[in-house]
Amino acid sequence: MVQVLDFPQTGRSAGDPAALLRRCAAGDRSALRALYESQAARLHGLALRITGQASLAADAVHDTFVQVWEHAGRYDPGRGSAEAWLTGLLRFRAIDALRARARDVPDTEAPEIADPDLGPMERLLTTAEGEALYRCLGRLEPRQRQAITLAFVQGLSHGDLASRLATPLGTVKSWIRRGLTALKGCLEA
Repeated sequence: MVQVLDFPQTGRSAGDPAALLRRCAAGDRSALRALYESQAARLHGLALRITGQASLAADAVHDTFVQVWEHAGRYDPGRGSAEAWLTGLLRFRAIDALRARARDVPDTEAPEIADPDLGPMERLLTTAEGEALYRCLGRLEPRQRQAITLAFVQGLSHGDLASRLATPLGTVKSWIRRGLTALKGCLEA
């Protein structure tokens, strides 16, 4: 059954995303609306970077918020921020949308669209947290840094990474896991 969430954009709504997720888990539709209003634009931008198509990006954001409504109780603040959890959901929905489109239209590639905005790495350097993350990324082994960047900036799956890097899947997963652990340690220091 397909659910349709139709929230008009009424501007950004203040509120702690983690608290809004807890309220969503309790069935509070106004919390979902507030979460949508505060996060949809950011998530749409990320989806657009992954998919390169506005329609796929909009579908990915919609599907993300349907998933939030259905599974908000799965968010664990001990594992990361609410924004990171939402970004992860969105990333998977956007990749799913690309795969579905590729199955629907064989032998057709998505057109390359030049993005006038800052790239992910340039945008990263606009905040203190981003500068710290960039510094910590620089301390990783090159293989770990490459795997993490391809996975989280370019949206490649572990399987795609293994193929692209001509490396066993388990090795790619280890690089990412160890790299993320090293990043966490560096950022907490």
